[in-house]
Amino acid sequence: MSGGLYNTHNQNIDKTLDMKKIKPYGDTMNDGKIQMSFTLPVPYGEEAVEAAKQLIKKMGLENPQIVYYKELNKGFTFFNAYGDCTHTVDFTSIKVPKVESNVMSMEDTDKYIKEKIGRKVIVIGASTGTDAHTVGIDAIMNMKGFAGHYGLERYEMFEAYNLGSQVSNEDFVAKAIELNADVLLVSQTVTQKNIHIANLTNLVEILEAEGLREKVILICGGARINHELAKELGYDAGFGSNSFADNVASYIANEMYNRIK
Repeated sequence: MSGGLYNTHNQNIDKTLDMKKIKPYGDTMNDGKIQMSFTLPVPYGEEAVEAAKQLIKKMGLENPQIVYYKELNKGFTFFNAYGDCTHTVDFTSIKVPKVESNVMSMEDTDKYIKEKIGRKVIVIGASTGTDAHTVGIDAIMNMKGFAGHYGLERYEMFEAYNLGSQVSNEDFVAKAIELNADVLLVSQTVTQKNIHIANLTNLVEILEAEGLREKVILICGGARINHELAKELGYDAGFGSNSFADNVASYIANEMYNRIK
C-alpha cells in the first residue's frame, strides 16, 4: 500500500518547465524552494524564530521553515531558513546587453589578427584614477593571466603595456598618444560613492577633447562593471566578473576587423 501511495504522490508532482513562468527549483520542478541565511539583532529564542518566520512571509515566501538558528553574540541570532516562492518570471522576455563576439582561443585570435588585420594590435591597460587595485588588469594583461587563461602579453599579435595602478587619466591618454595605441583597457574597483563612474566619464571627456575617442577601442572592466553600464558611459565594451583575456582579446580582434571593413 505504501508503494501505491508513493506512486500516486509522484504522479502529482508538477514536472512542467514553462520558460514564461520560471520559479526557483529545489527538489522538484516548480516547487519554488528558496534557501536563505540572515542575522537578526534579536535575542536567541523562540521569539527570534517567530520573528524570522514573519520576516520571511513579508518577503513574499510561503511555508517558512527555520532549519537552523544559533546565537552569534548576545542580542544577535543567525538563521538558516527555507521558504516557497509563489512568484514567477518570464525568462523569454529578458534581454541583457552584452558583448557580442565569437570567443576564440589564444592561437585562433593570433591567427585571426594575422589574416584579417595584418599587424600587431597595440593595447595599453591600467587601473586609473585613485584605484590602487591591479588584480583585474593583471588578469587580462599579464603573461601568466588568471585561472589558466593567458594574458595579452603572451599573445603573439598583441603589443601589450600594463601601466599598473593609480594612473591619472591625463597620463593614460598621453601614453596612448605616445604609443599610438589601438585599444585602451581601464580596470575600476566599484566604490560606494561611485568614484569609478566619475573617473570613467572623465577619461571619455579627455579622449573627446583630444580628438581620440573615435580612433581607439575603449574598454572598461571590473567586478561590478557590465556592458550596459560601459555603453552608457561612452565605452565600446564592458567586461565584468568571469571575464578572461580570451573574451577581451576576441572582442578586440573582431571589433578592429569590423572597423577596417
